[in-house]
Amino acid sequence: MSVSSPAATDLSPDTRMGELLAVFPGARRALFARYHIGGCQSCAYRDDETLAEVCERNEDLPVDEVIAHIESSHEEDLRVLIDPADLDGWLKSDAPPVLIDLRTREEHEAVAIAGSELFSNELTHEIFGQWPKDRGIVVYDHAGDRCLDAAAYLIGHGYRATRALRGGIDAWSQQIDPSLPRYRVEFE
Repeated sequence: MSVSSPAATDLSPDTRMGELLAVFPGARRALFARYHIGGCQSCAYRDDETLAEVCERNEDLPVDEVIAHIESSHEEDLRVLIDPADLDGWLKSDAPPVLIDLRTREEHEAVAIAGSELFSNELTHEIFGQWPKDRGIVVYDHAGDRCLDAAAYLIGHGYRATRALRGGIDAWSQQIDPSLPRYRVEFE
């Protein structure tokens, strides 16, 4: 599996939050989990604010510590991601994972990876009530930008064999199954 990570020099106190989140998609979760930044209106941030500005108005947090935490969390996120080619191989194995589609019902009905299940409240109850903790699970969305949060949620509840599809169904259709139509979502 190939993973690439931005160099540590890419993240600095002057990095704007919008740029930070584009390069480190799990940073929103990491900032909230450790520092309670970004979870509510009183601790929210704007895309044009710098990381240093956000740290300063949140109890003057040490920027270098926050950068180290974001980078460390990002490395953990990279271990959760699975490339389409690796997923394709896993699906062809003797113990294939369960595929969970996080998109809307309309998107799932229009185009889905074969054998995937649409995420729902009922499925959540089934997972927590009946599935073994070591069961392989791969979650996916349209472009791979939201599935890390869902994977982190499941991993946090003990489902350690959970992965998130890098690039989502869009990457899958480009790299593995070109018969699946690609589409654009207006409000992602």
